[in-house]
Amino acid sequence: MITPAPIPVSTRAPRRVFSRITALVNRVQRAVKYEVYAFWRRRPVDPKVVFYESFGGNGMLCNPEAIFRALKDDPEFAGLRHVWALTSKQGNPAAMSEFARDSTVRFVRPGTTGYYRALATSGYLINNATFPPEFGKRTGQVYLNTWHGTPLKRMGFDIGDPASRVGNVIRNFLNADFLLAANRFMVEQMYEEAHRLRQLYRGRIIEEGYPRIDRQFLSESEKDATRQRLGASGLDIGDRRIILYAPTWKGTNFNRPEDDARELIERVVELNSLIDTERYVVLLKTHQVVHAFAAHLPQIRRFLVPNEVPTNLVLGITDVLVTDYSSIFFDFLATGRPIAFLVPDIGDYSGYRGLYLTPDDWPGPVTETVAELAGELRTIDESGMKPDVLRRYENARERFVAHEDGNATARVIDIVFRGNMAGYRIAPATRDDRKSVLINAGGMRPNGITTSLLNLLDAVDYTALDVSVIFPTSYNPLVLDKQRQLNPRVRQFSRTGGMNGSKVNRLRRSIAFRRGDLRAHQANAMQRQLWDDEWTRCFGASLFDYVIDFSGYGPFAATLLLHAPWAERSIWLHNDLAADAHRVTRGRRRHLRDLNAIFSLYRDYDHLVSVSPSLNQINAANLGRYAERSKFTSAPNLVNEERILSQAALDLDGVAGDPSTGAVPTWATDLDQESPVTTFVTVGRLSPEKNHARLLRAFALVHARDSQTRLLIIGSGPLRERLEALVEQLGLTDSVRLLGHQSNPYAVMAHCDCFVLSSDYEGQPMVLLEALVLQLPVVTVAFGSVRDTLPEGAGLVVPPEVESLADGMAAFLSEGVSATRFDATSYNQKGVAAFARAVGLDGGTPSIR
Repeated sequence: MITPAPIPVSTRAPRRVFSRITALVNRVQRAVKYEVYAFWRRRPVDPKVVFYESFGGNGMLCNPEAIFRALKDDPEFAGLRHVWALTSKQGNPAAMSEFARDSTVRFVRPGTTGYYRALATSGYLINNATFPPEFGKRTGQVYLNTWHGTPLKRMGFDIGDPASRVGNVIRNFLNADFLLAANRFMVEQMYEEAHRLRQLYRGRIIEEGYPRIDRQFLSESEKDATRQRLGASGLDIGDRRIILYAPTWKGTNFNRPEDDARELIERVVELNSLIDTERYVVLLKTHQVVHAFAAHLPQIRRFLVPNEVPTNLVLGITDVLVTDYSSIFFDFLATGRPIAFLVPDIGDYSGYRGLYLTPDDWPGPVTETVAELAGELRTIDESGMKPDVLRRYENARERFVAHEDGNATARVIDIVFRGNMAGYRIAPATRDDRKSVLINAGGMRPNGITTSLLNLLDAVDYTALDVSVIFPTSYNPLVLDKQRQLNPRVRQFSRTGGMNGSKVNRLRRSIAFRRGDLRAHQANAMQRQLWDDEWTRCFGASLFDYVIDFSGYGPFAATLLLHAPWAERSIWLHNDLAADAHRVTRGRRRHLRDLNAIFSLYRDYDHLVSVSPSLNQINAANLGRYAERSKFTSAPNLVNEERILSQAALDLDGVAGDPSTGAVPTWATDLDQESPVTTFVTVGRLSPEKNHARLLRAFALVHARDSQTRLLIIGSGPLRERLEALVEQLGLTDSVRLLGHQSNPYAVMAHCDCFVLSSDYEGQPMVLLEALVLQLPVVTVAFGSVRDTLPEGAGLVVPPEVESLADGMAAFLSEGVSATRFDATSYNQKGVAAFARAVGLDGGTPSIR
């Protein structure tokens, strides 16, 4: 009997359906969340409610817990009601039991209706980390961000990570009325430098010590109570002295830390085997974000400190602290008791994350093995800290805990809740007389607009300007690469989260976008509030002297910048935008709706800046009905000669090779070799306005006359398949290469002989200037701004026809077109001056770098 073969069942369709259902459910959940928050944001703020969150709802912990208990114990504040964000009531049984019958205290779970009600309507907000991306402070709310420790590990932009990693942190800081600092180091290094708050933050920084450290100053009865509390949780302490091992979290993402619980267990067990366990007991205090990994392991329960026991209470009864890179040691300095460091991964960790203090400055012996640690602990037990360690310890105490006298909580409450500022160490962030500029960078994809912005930001004088850029959060490697190229003196905002407001209002905004009329953003009170709230959500109380939409293609950002208080506003016009609006790509006018919407905003901008004088005339003529003619002006894009030449000098194999295999494409190998073949090159997006088809047809005529020629086209875009088909149709498959996007086109261009451009229209084609920097002869068709771009006598400009372009390329072959010397420094100096005039900068022109 023959068994029939099973009928193959495709799983694609069910998976696709499931994926769509899941996406729909997630979308509905997000919509409900925003609608709930929007509802409560329309309700009055209650000045009698204090909302606390610590470590994302991990417990009643840290500075918020210390402030909460002080307020509860003070009869003056008996009228306050308190709301705590807790992710798990089951994980905090002591808190649930303590306040079960207290009508002034309630608990909410993050992400629930109760949470968003508290976030939207509480008069006071206290957090030691960050509220979620949708949070934006309302008028009438007072927000105190206490942060969760003096950092040893580098923070914020000091790490060198993308702006998206710290986007929500910076948002929270800018929304806060008060930032708490335990010491001057936190003020200057963590807030002002690492998170770039200098010049911008408009709240106050309180430098009066940490409320949580007050909890370490325990009476004898309080020490006994804490020991009993730990004993009741299953820890066998007895009357032994406590060695507390408290390492930090490991990994590259705070929200997804590594699970190293078993490794920690091994260290504690080994240390216990090497010490006098009749006199000492080793306890383990894990970091908040990794506690869940350890809590379920039965072998760890006999020495794991429960997460809900405040760390500083435990420090108050600790005799020796052992840690690694955790900021906990700064707190412990206030006790005057010994600290030791166990850092088996010091080489890897300091290399990845970076440290503010080198081990030579740490206030305790630094060890790499448990055995070495045990030896140091024995030395401390027998004879105390060594003289060099003691000297480092006292220096650290003076620098980091000089304000810790047990009364920091009272001082913070006096400032925040009573409004008493006199006599306290409280001040705004450092500011100077520089003008502040915010620039919308657009999507920062690898294109001419992004290149122009990078060049501009490398040219302005940062002694005269404080510059910030904003862009949407992206995880695209090409975009992240461009973000990394931003001048390090530029403050970066990665817009995270979505716009608040009811779905009805947001639907009205969406309909207005589709209609291409955004004037309701000011004319309609509800729409105006929607946009004002979004500005606050993104930038808090920040003020900028000038805001610039350098992209000019995104209606959302163009509208948002118009809600910057008091700023002078400019928007860039990188092209013949009326023509761009009607450009057809794959049968669609992809820019029509967005650009029509942006055109409706032009009347609200002070300056409409084209990138060349001739383009300015075109845009003023075509778009004059949207704004007064006097607002139209121009400023040329700049060129970064240093970057172009340095990248052009890179080895072509390293630039073009496949990083996974090392294989080098044949076109790169051919370019590197001495060859009689003449190479034409062009760079640009494969889209209609670049008219690569005309170039291919012109090159076909040239190649028919001279077979020793080839053409390289650098760029990607929607017309690639169509152009590949045309290459095959023209019989050019052996002489034309479409190279796609190249992260370093300059190294390729430097190996070519002549640059060719065949665009129908351009704003100011940066590729022409880049070709001149590389001393390439240029042949280009005529378009509106070409003569504004090319210096007098540079390049050959031909009529925009196939035969004329072919004649121009032939002229190069017969040595009728030569390279032209280009003075990039002089060009940029004039460009920076034009930029300053175009945006209305006062007080002189920022100089060239």
